[in-house]
Amino acid sequence: MSDSSHVVILGAGIIGLCSALYCVRRGMPVTVIDRQAEDRDGCSFGNAGMVVPSHFVPLAAPGMVALGFRWMWNPESPFYIKPRLDPELFAWGWRFIRASTAGRVRAAAPLLRDLNLASRSEYERLASELPDEFGLVQRGLLMLCRTEHGLEEEAAFAAKAEALGVPARVLGVKETAAMDPTVTMDVAGSVFFPKDCHLSPHRFMKAVLEECGRLGVRFLWGSEVTGVRRERDRVRSLETTAGEIPVGRLVLAGGSWSSRLGAGLGLSIPMQAGKGYSLTLDRPRQLPELCSILTEARVAVTPMGGSLRFGGTMEIAGLNENITERRVRGIVKAAVRYFPAYEPGDFEGIRPWRGLRPCSPDGLPYLGRSRRVANLVVATGHAMMGLSLGPITGRLVVELLAGDRPSFNLDLVSPDRYG
Repeated sequence: MSDSSHVVILGAGIIGLCSALYCVRRGMPVTVIDRQAEDRDGCSFGNAGMVVPSHFVPLAAPGMVALGFRWMWNPESPFYIKPRLDPELFAWGWRFIRASTAGRVRAAAPLLRDLNLASRSEYERLASELPDEFGLVQRGLLMLCRTEHGLEEEAAFAAKAEALGVPARVLGVKETAAMDPTVTMDVAGSVFFPKDCHLSPHRFMKAVLEECGRLGVRFLWGSEVTGVRRERDRVRSLETTAGEIPVGRLVLAGGSWSSRLGAGLGLSIPMQAGKGYSLTLDRPRQLPELCSILTEARVAVTPMGGSLRFGGTMEIAGLNENITERRVRGIVKAAVRYFPAYEPGDFEGIRPWRGLRPCSPDGLPYLGRSRRVANLVVATGHAMMGLSLGPITGRLVVELLAGDRPSFNLDLVSPDRYG
């Protein structure tokens, strides 16, 4: 392979794999380097598997700072920042506060809406093209509200969604029950988003990995980058634990580890790892037909074939993959409150999954070219929208690498926005 055409992708999560798939389909030779073994179980595998055009508000939004401080004192709350003497955490937190404005949300919402809708279309196309089926279900999503106050807030959000062109419908108790009669719910009502859908993340990752392998993508598993050889503003090769790898074009898709990898390239990519958890019941008492979010508890619920997954929490605790049991208890308590047919005992003996979501200070991904490295494209920081935005990110990466005009204006998600 010639150095000029060779694409090296750092990271084999959903962003890295989708980028590899779209690149190799464009005729580019591709090598993917990942620090973990092939049988990894990172945040691309155990998540809620939702594709969500309804999620057009970034994590950094008005009210989130106050809500976060209030939740910090509850050990089972959906959000927690572990106090620690870490200058990077302080800098990230200050930027988060500054980004949590109504103006920032108004600017970001149309882009997130458009990216999610485009990614949904890409999933439809991939479902018809990939040999292995990955369980794409296009029946919409229910935002389930236990309280009248919660329903009022979601109804106000639904009005904003409609104004933005994202269909939404407010439902009462009986209408909510009629939408998904296979499960008993203790709710005051819901908001239905018909454009949202869900799939099995593990099956999708397996299908994309196998297709990449069939098309000739080279994978270096369990390999870490130890050095970078540059010539002026271009990366020419990477020193790795698997040897020296020549680079024609480089894609940084390292998830929560992207800040460290970026520093080796001379980039400032502020990031914190947001740990999430999930519990999957293989034989659920009741199996919903629709995916849902337990609004007040911030817990996602997704049927995957015959199993049912409950996932949630955002724990900012560094690159720490230990399981905090009290966070898991919060998910279980929410599940049995909203779905009274379930009991806490249904979750006993289930090993919790955990994954580290890469969170930027403003809640938006880093996606685009960097002025500092001419042959680099950055694609990381998708936080809780990694699966939702995976395919469209892969399509945009190949457009950027090929020198095409990107399908979307990416100024808001520039990888240089923090220096």
